[in-house]
Amino acid sequence: DCSLQRRHQKVIEEAPAPNIAPALRRAMGEAAVAAARAIDYVGAGTIEFLLCGEEFFFMEMNTRLQVEHPVTEAVTGQDLVAWQLAVAEGKPLPLTQEEVVLRGHAVEARLYAEDVAAGFLPASGPIHWLHWPVGVRIDTGVTAGDEVSPYYDPMIAKLATWGKDRAAAIAQMRDALDSYVVRGISHNVPF
Repeated sequence: DCSLQRRHQKVIEEAPAPNIAPALRRAMGEAAVAAARAIDYVGAGTIEFLLCGEEFFFMEMNTRLQVEHPVTEAVTGQDLVAWQLAVAEGKPLPLTQEEVVLRGHAVEARLYAEDVAAGFLPASGPIHWLHWPVGVRIDTGVTAGDEVSPYYDPMIAKLATWGKDRAAAIAQMRDALDSYVVRGISHNVPF
């Protein structure tokens, strides 16, 4: 679920999507598999739907992993990046869709260099100091001393947490965000 967005950018992702009945989740999964089979697609990828009540509508298919793949990896226990590379080498996927089992709940937060008070406008400048939380997945390409350029996406990092249920995953994310510190640039963590 990528419903928490601002300025058309995702901020929080979750898996599995909350408040979706198992039958609806199954129907969406079957529709995604049918779409991939219809074009003979083999590989890791993402099919997105828009949900309106109990109806869902095809939005797009991405023939690659998307930024939110860590929440899927957390609830399936599978390394989707390894899957994508294996398929590129001509190897078959290690599991069928029916063999993928969900366990627990995962939340991902995107940390952006942005000025929340100014309507979430992107921020640029130096990162003087970073302190990352421990015990959570951190995907980043920046370190202290780097500069966030005004010419590229201002994402600093993604944090992903997992718990036995949604409440546990959210509690772990709150703890992680409370212990994250960045100095030198505006960011969305307090928001």
